[in-house]
Amino acid sequence: MLFIPGSFVQNDVATLQAFVQAHGFATLISPDAADPWVSHLPLLLDRSRGELGTLEGHFSRANGHWQRIAQSGEVLVLFHGPHCYVSPGWYATHPSVPTWNYASVHVHGRASLVHDAARVRALLERMVDEYERARAQPWRMDLPSAYMDDMLRNVVGVDITITHMQGKFKLSQNRPAEDHARVIEALSQGDAQQRAVAGLMRRRDETGEI
Repeated sequence: MLFIPGSFVQNDVATLQAFVQAHGFATLISPDAADPWVSHLPLLLDRSRGELGTLEGHFSRANGHWQRIAQSGEVLVLFHGPHCYVSPGWYATHPSVPTWNYASVHVHGRASLVHDAARVRALLERMVDEYERARAQPWRMDLPSAYMDDMLRNVVGVDITITHMQGKFKLSQNRPAEDHARVIEALSQGDAQQRAVAGLMRRRDETGEI
């Protein structure tokens, strides 16, 4: 269960999907009271599959997490955006205390394994295309057949049908307007992480989305 005060709730499906696509490196958890499995891996979102979409990714075959999924496919997937410390020294309203601004989306779903080599290869090609597209000369997965076949034998694909999504966007919405503006101004002069949070705050103020 994710604790979300009312000020920070985000339920708009399109906004949550856009966030997942923008922050695709995820924490995948197979819950178990005694021994939860946790993996960190990139996931792609296919909005066309399922009411809320389907996440697609792959495990190394050496990672026993896929065997847990074969036993029980219920999973929780966490997506995190930029985050940073917020100083009360930036506020006009006092007394106040420090806090942390961040945005995250929790996805619940049913996972199933993909063993078909052609489907796994297609997924890997889509993933390469997604993350190479910003480069002036994108790398293509044009590998020797024997090398490719060996690689495919050592990975297991996974599809996750999304059943529920929760967004928590904690971006100083609970502060007075002057404090909110001062936080954006201060973060805009900070490091890359701080500037990214300021950008989220601005986009939410302007469009209601991030």
